[in-house]
Amino acid sequence: MNLKKTSLYGTATAATLALTLTACGGSSSGGSGAGGAYDKDATVNIGSLYEPQNLDNTAGGGQGVTEALNGNVYEGLFRLTDDGKVDKLLAQDYKVSPDGLTYTFTLRDGVKFHSGKELTSEDVKYSLRKVIAEDSQSARKSNLEVVKDVATPDARTVEVTLSQKSISFIYNLSYVWIINSKAQNLKTTEDGTGPYTLDKWTRGSALSLDRFPGYWGHAAGNKKAVFHYYKDATALNNALLTNAVDVVTSEQSPDALDQFKSNRNYKVNDGDSTTKLLLAFNDKAKPFTDVKVRQAVSAAIDDKKLLESVWGGYGKLIGSMVPPTDPWYEDLTKVNAYDPARAKQLLSEAGYAKGFAFTLDTPNYDPHPTAATFIKSELAKVGITVTINTITPDEWYTKVYKNHDFSATLQEHVNDRDLVWYGNPDFYWGYDDKQVTQWVQQAEEAATTDEQTALLKKVNEKTAEDAASDWLYLYPQIVVASSKLSGYPLNGLNSQFYVYDIKKKG
Repeated sequence: MNLKKTSLYGTATAATLALTLTACGGSSSGGSGAGGAYDKDATVNIGSLYEPQNLDNTAGGGQGVTEALNGNVYEGLFRLTDDGKVDKLLAQDYKVSPDGLTYTFTLRDGVKFHSGKELTSEDVKYSLRKVIAEDSQSARKSNLEVVKDVATPDARTVEVTLSQKSISFIYNLSYVWIINSKAQNLKTTEDGTGPYTLDKWTRGSALSLDRFPGYWGHAAGNKKAVFHYYKDATALNNALLTNAVDVVTSEQSPDALDQFKSNRNYKVNDGDSTTKLLLAFNDKAKPFTDVKVRQAVSAAIDDKKLLESVWGGYGKLIGSMVPPTDPWYEDLTKVNAYDPARAKQLLSEAGYAKGFAFTLDTPNYDPHPTAATFIKSELAKVGITVTINTITPDEWYTKVYKNHDFSATLQEHVNDRDLVWYGNPDFYWGYDDKQVTQWVQQAEEAATTDEQTALLKKVNEKTAEDAASDWLYLYPQIVVASSKLSGYPLNGLNSQFYVYDIKKKG
């Protein structure tokens, strides 16, 4: 799972996807717009609310480090495209043993790190081990713990042996950065193979990237890309209006969109989001151990009204952890739908006819404070008293994610295909259903994607019925850009924002 701002954690199982050979810059979902000649030496200025915590995605770098560095500075053996496909990248080819347990990768020849060192199989081994190390905070750690052994027969060959079959293994490798095994100080520096090198990171302000002249693939479509960081959506929009930035990676202020829609100098793009806003219960802490209590809370909150108040006409209601872009999606919005009378009845059946009180741990950045206030008001109508405890992202990570010291919390889960976390009883929300755990395991070891999909649909239905969490709504993915720009990502799956295909008119 990835989370907005904190974005430290694991993702989900994914179907084995069609693999095609492509170099960086070979294809893009990017925005349309800037026809005609473009400036190959342009500087593209990108506005974002998500500054990295540090530059190491195995050390809690957060959503911001993925957005800025993934695919731009660091590359994997495979790449997740903006439309959700998986392409070979640093892996030139691969084969799988008949039992599905051994993967043999042949590395692309002629790849160099930014330091000048040539890519070898030892770097791949190091990078995989770094992700699954005991102290790793990688978003892929638990997914890749199926890695039993990594062998390096020669400089261009990597043999990975798994402890069990994993239909998602190739997909998950698209999130593993291949790093120079000799690199140091990765929280503040880098040594990747991507089309850009890190120029400068000024904390609290900006992070700039320079085109890497020694890049093995197609050169980036611009000379320099600068991520500018803002504290709020208003400041970000003002930066776009004054040409301080050329594109906003994820618009967070729908009320401001009219000024861009009515101005031919800008283009508003409404892409496909995978970000879910959750009211996550601690399913191991009373009263949320009781399924009827969780169902009651879910039924007491008018998700449609909340979505409208935060996003206007944008975004979608979602009745489970699964967005429409996932293969195992089903419309479950009618399960535990808004029904205050049913909520009161369920509370009575659970022994809480007079209600109860709990503390809602709430991240301190938008839209959490707004959502928390709305939820508090809705639950008061059925006799539930909510105390809002506002905390920072770092406090959230320690208190909620790491120590499980909470009753309920608000959080955004960014990734696609992350339903499977409900199959892990040790995950921070503590949902523990042995049948669900079994289905998730069987889905990961499935022989076909059809079998995987059928099993995960069962997981989706069961977790929705149990109100394992309350999935409030699915975010819109709105990218606003200058009409001078083309080639930018529209969907930004899992927070990545490839900048190498962006072209800018002079």
